[in-house]
Amino acid sequence: MLSLVVIALLNGILIGTARTINGQLSVSTGAFKASLWNHVIGFSVLTVFLTVLAGWQWAQWTVADLPPHAFLGGVFGALFVAVSSYIFPKLGAMNAAILVIGGQMISAVTLDWVSAQQTPGGMKIAGVVLVLAGIYLTRKKS
Repeated sequence: MLSLVVIALLNGILIGTARTINGQLSVSTGAFKASLWNHVIGFSVLTVFLTVLAGWQWAQWTVADLPPHAFLGGVFGALFVAVSSYIFPKLGAMNAAILVIGGQMISAVTLDWVSAQQTPGGMKIAGVVLVLAGIYLTRKKS
């Protein structure tokens, strides 16, 4: 379990770094072009990984094998990268990241509640409130 926590934290570091780099790229090219390059490079890297790890067996998948809602992940992912590329240089990495995390927490609790029928308990609600309070406090000038 500890290794998964470490991997998740490292992933968070990579996401924050990538958003900052894409934000800098968007200043000179625009948010959507920065997002396009992000996805072209990402596609290329994933293609190499899948080829090396799976020996092209992954190519046997077809679009027909995917449920229709699977495509929303790509749409949302592309919008996330484009919007992040736009807001990170304007708000700064700290403010943008904490607002994104706040939005993710709100949607995660809502999705668990609606799709998994998991009514959020007091501790979960308190956690979200604390994160949202942290967002507010980080934006206050001292």
